[in-house]
Amino acid sequence: MSDKAESAITPGSTAASGLWVIKLGGSLARSRHLTRWLQAIAQEGAGRAIIVPGGGRFADEVRNAQRLWRFDDAVAHRMALMAMQQFGLMLCGLNAGLASAQSVVEMHAALRYGKAVVWLPLQMTDAAGDIPMNWDVTSDSLAAWLASRVNARSLALVKFCRPNQFAPEIGEGAAVQALSEAGIVDPAFPAFMPAGVVLHLFAADQHAQLGGCMNAAESLP
Repeated sequence: MSDKAESAITPGSTAASGLWVIKLGGSLARSRHLTRWLQAIAQEGAGRAIIVPGGGRFADEVRNAQRLWRFDDAVAHRMALMAMQQFGLMLCGLNAGLASAQSVVEMHAALRYGKAVVWLPLQMTDAAGDIPMNWDVTSDSLAAWLASRVNARSLALVKFCRPNQFAPEIGEGAAVQALSEAGIVDPAFPAFMPAGVVLHLFAADQHAQLGGCMNAAESLP
């Protein structure tokens, strides 16, 4: 049995086919909308949502240090994963309805307990052999990678920018490629986006739309 098969949350398990992976951009750390997103996810995503934290200012410091000291991308990649861990721990500290998890087993347990989950990525990504260790892969691609690992039905990206030129729900490969070319997602994202997972794009101030979107997706066959 493959690692992916062993680790996946299957459609018959707690999260079932309604599982959402929600990437919160690190730039939200400077936004008044951050706590509103956390409240929306804790309430609407209880038992069915996994947050992937961005790196934000923590990752910015990694980029700054790499420019100064010229260490290689593999080192910077792992430091950036630690930046995501830091932001993830911060998110859990801001809302008691969130539980951190480092493995799919921990995610499963927290979802069964009725929590929304914040993924701390270092443990799982350290064990993965299919993630390039460079800046082409950011938390966008890691969110898509996780969506595949846990058999998520939907992937939501919450961005500080307002992507007016794109529909809130994006399912076709051409549209996903356009997001990458526009710089809204990272260059590796189209390759990581799993087939069959519905991609939703939210601007920072669209937290009030999450519940309706999740419930509408739940009603689909």
